[in-house]
Amino acid sequence: MTDTHQLLLAIDPIILLLSLGVVAVVATRHLGLSPIVGYLAVGLALRAAGHTVFRNSNTVEVLSELGVVFLLFDIGLHFSFTRIREQASNIFGFGPLQVTLGAIVIGLGAYALFDLSVAASILIGATLALSSTAVVDRLIHERHQRNCPVGLTAIAILIFQDVAAIAILVVVTSLDGGNAIVLPVTVALGKAVAAFAAAALIARFVVRPVFVLIVRSQNEEIFTAVALLVALAAGWVTAAVGLSMTLGAFLGGVILADTPYRAVIQSEIKPFRGLLLGFFFVSVGLSIDPATIIACGPAILLIAAMIKAGKIGYNMAASLIFRWSTPGSMQLGFLIAQASEFAFVILSLPMVRTLLGEKASSVLIASVALTLVATPTVADVGRRLAGALRAKAAKPADPELIKAEMAAPVLVFGMSARGRAVADALMEFGIGYLGVEAEEKRLRDALADGYAVILGRMDDPRLWQPMAIEGRKLIVLSDADFETAAEIMPAIRSQYPELRLVAAALHADDAKQFAEIGIEAVDDSFSDGTPLAKKVLTEFGIEPADIEDWILRRRQAVTEDVREAA
Repeated sequence: MTDTHQLLLAIDPIILLLSLGVVAVVATRHLGLSPIVGYLAVGLALRAAGHTVFRNSNTVEVLSELGVVFLLFDIGLHFSFTRIREQASNIFGFGPLQVTLGAIVIGLGAYALFDLSVAASILIGATLALSSTAVVDRLIHERHQRNCPVGLTAIAILIFQDVAAIAILVVVTSLDGGNAIVLPVTVALGKAVAAFAAAALIARFVVRPVFVLIVRSQNEEIFTAVALLVALAAGWVTAAVGLSMTLGAFLGGVILADTPYRAVIQSEIKPFRGLLLGFFFVSVGLSIDPATIIACGPAILLIAAMIKAGKIGYNMAASLIFRWSTPGSMQLGFLIAQASEFAFVILSLPMVRTLLGEKASSVLIASVALTLVATPTVADVGRRLAGALRAKAAKPADPELIKAEMAAPVLVFGMSARGRAVADALMEFGIGYLGVEAEEKRLRDALADGYAVILGRMDDPRLWQPMAIEGRKLIVLSDADFETAAEIMPAIRSQYPELRLVAAALHADDAKQFAEIGIEAVDDSFSDGTPLAKKVLTEFGIEPADIEDWILRRRQAVTEDVREAA
């Protein structure tokens, strides 16, 4: 009975938090707010109600810490070196300028207005200069701006800010409250650099071979286990050498970011990240003193407004320095004018609370939450103002509004002979693509032959968002099975009504069946992929004569290969 009683004591707070978390998510989504706000409100309400179930259990504390670990792991999964190269100017130019201006403006404001120490002012400036990746990414997704300059630039800035947040965490957690700052910070940064180098080596010589074996096992559950293992083990290693677990989790994501398995891992880790982050934000709400919020209500509103105004101002200034138009600078400035979820992480650290004081920490956390609450409204205001300025200037087609071509506008499912033919045709005419393959041997062979391909399946809805299918111009199903396609099409049409799909049909009956469920079909009875490739090239405006010339050359090359093999 004693063991059962202890088990119940451990599970009680989890059941309560899950129940309240569901209510919070549903309510905030209905109101158009970030779920972060709902979780904070739950924690604050529990604190105000004097609930003590969490004070008698370490379970919630452990789960909340794991939430931050998985947040950093997921961010690392987006930090691929390929993406860094594509957005280098924004990540290493625009990003640092924006953060530097923010740290100066907000830091000076904190020092002048709130009588903080120099160290505290610097910390506050650097922390509040960051913007919310979760909130901005959601807004960009809802507005279909992922491939517009505004969206691309915002995401590039946020990538740099995520790395800057890691640096802030490394610096803060390296301090033990003493006066000696230079030595521990230098040692911590040196360890971090060594950790990055080790991560690069591990990614190259360990992770890829291991995942080849995992894919061969054809066991989907093992991906979940491996994702959890990498995130937790990497965090454990960095914690063991005196760095934070969050840095290790971030590096764990970086290790996997450039592998063809990233989309699968991201889909596996997403539920854990969302659930555990909910525990973290509730714990942040529990740390806020309701009496302080009531007593300092006007000050919280003022600070939130000042953060918003300051961030809009220096964001626009940074945009103008990078030669954006005034309307574009305004739209971008308003979009990323909130504080970051990382502010909750940093402001909740014991050494930061000691540095700022409990009252100041609670006020700042509440102010950060308000900036998140106001983000959708403020961003919409910026967008309308930018549109009004463009209309007044009679320039409705400013570059910041024009949809940029994706690096891979075509998603090719199945890297069989037909899929490879489509990929070859796209490469011939300089059109980007991304291949998706479920079979381990095909995946391995395609990678060895130089094709851009990842592991995945079209019939797994969890992978649709990681593969960003909503941003593709065309989805090609080179080996489509009609029954499977018919099962998933209702869900695809529900989530992505404008998505275009093209499939290879082996005979007329297949083509008719595909057309009935909304998939364009191409007769490919020869099974060489050229009719399918011709359809795709035509969609991109390639001249018919050039297409026929490519088909002729390809068929001649295939014939010569067959003769040589004989």
